[in-house]
Amino acid sequence: MTAPSNAIQSTLVENRVFPPSDATVAAARVAGMAGYEALCAEAENDYEGFWARLARENVVWNKPFTQTLDQSDAPFFKWFQDGELNASANCLDKHIGTPTENKTAIIFEADGGEVTKVTYKELLAKVSQFANVLKSKGVQKGDRVVLYMPMTIEGVIAMQACARIGATHSVVFGGFSSKALHERIQDAGAVAVVTANYQMRGGKELPLKSIVDEALAMGGCDSAKSVIVFQRTPTAVNMVAGRDTFMHEEMAAQSTECAPEFVGAEHPLFVLYTSGSTGKPKGVQHSTGGYLLWAKLTMDWTFDLKDSDVFWCTADIGWITGHSYVAYGPLAAGATQIIFEGVPTFPKADRFWTMIEKHKCTIFYTAPTAIRSLIKAADSDASVHPDRSDLSSLRILGSVGEPINPEAWMWYYKNVGGERCPIVDTFWQTETGGHMITPLPGATPLVPGSCTLPLPGITTAIVDETGQDVPNGSGGILVVKKPWPSMIRTIWGDPERFKKSYFPEELKGYYLAGDGAVRSEDRGYFRITGRIDDVLNVSGHRMGTMEIESALVAKSDIVAEAAVVGRPDDLTGEAIVAFVVLKGPVPTGDDAKALANELRNWVGKEIGPIAKPKEIRFGENLPKTRSGKIMRRLLRGIAKGETLTQDTSTLENPHILEQLARTN
Repeated sequence: MTAPSNAIQSTLVENRVFPPSDATVAAARVAGMAGYEALCAEAENDYEGFWARLARENVVWNKPFTQTLDQSDAPFFKWFQDGELNASANCLDKHIGTPTENKTAIIFEADGGEVTKVTYKELLAKVSQFANVLKSKGVQKGDRVVLYMPMTIEGVIAMQACARIGATHSVVFGGFSSKALHERIQDAGAVAVVTANYQMRGGKELPLKSIVDEALAMGGCDSAKSVIVFQRTPTAVNMVAGRDTFMHEEMAAQSTECAPEFVGAEHPLFVLYTSGSTGKPKGVQHSTGGYLLWAKLTMDWTFDLKDSDVFWCTADIGWITGHSYVAYGPLAAGATQIIFEGVPTFPKADRFWTMIEKHKCTIFYTAPTAIRSLIKAADSDASVHPDRSDLSSLRILGSVGEPINPEAWMWYYKNVGGERCPIVDTFWQTETGGHMITPLPGATPLVPGSCTLPLPGITTAIVDETGQDVPNGSGGILVVKKPWPSMIRTIWGDPERFKKSYFPEELKGYYLAGDGAVRSEDRGYFRITGRIDDVLNVSGHRMGTMEIESALVAKSDIVAEAAVVGRPDDLTGEAIVAFVVLKGPVPTGDDAKALANELRNWVGKEIGPIAKPKEIRFGENLPKTRSGKIMRRLLRGIAKGETLTQDTSTLENPHILEQLARTN
């Protein structure tokens, strides 16, 4: 069978294989490929029975479910629909009366190095107090609360408190601008905002509360009646009488007991906004029961969690990784976890390594972007190399956010893991709720750069544009053929966009991941080859090109038109390149550099620093077809510095390509 002509061709060949050690296999929750294959066979033979068993074993139900999966309104699948539970009770209350209640739940290390520890029993008391605060503000079951918080224990407390009273939280990353925050408060119809006066990152005090003030002042957020402020630093901020109160003062007046509000399994636990290929952010809505099951189960399976482990996921709670593998999964699994406020390069680029040594971290889960930046730092300064720290406590390493290139994988394996720690290279998305394709530490032979095989019960495949499977060795579109419990339920307030974005008719009703992939011919291992649409993945953060283009064009006194593409980048995985048409003449030299810098800062203000283009090129026009469509595939080639060999006969203005290619 030959590959279809439109298949994505793969040129990367990786022959290195690292099987798990006998000791790792012997002690693993899923032991050896036989253990993995037995779970896969169970799911294959009785799909609903497989998930029902896992849900009963891993989730505490106040009212047991009787129906596992309802497919009557596909693709709006419902899991465990008539069951009732509470997410916070599954993370905290279930540990009370067991030895876990006095176990350290969170080891928090502040930006400046100060360490705070909280047990499960203490965390439950704090969550209950803040849940009572929210209730005192009139927040009810089903209401939405926006959280714009630093990476602290208080952020997790706020998320858990919302879940405790049945409110739906929407966490906005603390690096987003007031405009981005405003859009999310407005779209969610939030009744309250929880924030901090400032956040500390890299020794700098960065504002949060003032950005909330700016967002609310833009109008259209009348639903938000309360702003609760965590006082992270002593610095004073403006407090609006009748609206703003301090978190610590409010909590001090509340009881440490708050009965959990039980909700249906399909009750929205959270809405998390992610950029789409149009300008409007998408509110990805997740359920309570199915999401919680997979967050807990993947902690056990992917990280082979033991009671003695010290788990550290470096992701911010503003992203899905911080939801599943900071705020919910580790707590549901009864783990001890590290939460870190700062950045890996402050005060020196050995911060991760010294923290692993200090806290005896056993499982370390971070992004390829961080790994690549630390490789660069270690190459230029031997004093920050991982070999200067005692990393012998580590037993499992993880990678998340984007594909990890084989060279970075090998450096991570050798220099951080000492060639003894399996690396779980996890593929998943905001929309999937948890890991989809990943090695299991005690089962899967590892291949650098490959996320290997889907988890049991996850039916991933690679197809062409008509939904037909392609042979191993040929690239195509990554899909999931069957529903799974932690999947996205809808886009908040936009069910039609949900169907169109994720379940296009031409793909037979399969879930469209939006990524290209290829399976190896020998093992059938998956390797992700990149986005198939116009969504950029910068440092593991997904952003729509349209959102950045919209921000550039919003500088309406200068910019007439803009097109944004991505190009490979050694540090961030993908770099943003913007092609800009001005209302005035095309600048050159220092004028071009100054204007490019001005536009970068503008985008940072409109969206956030992560969205700043790495490169801006100016031209008289953009390459367009006669119908007016911008030919982004040509711009991607220019951005990569490729010699354009593609057909340009359909272009209205082919001469513009030469101008854009030489303009920097």
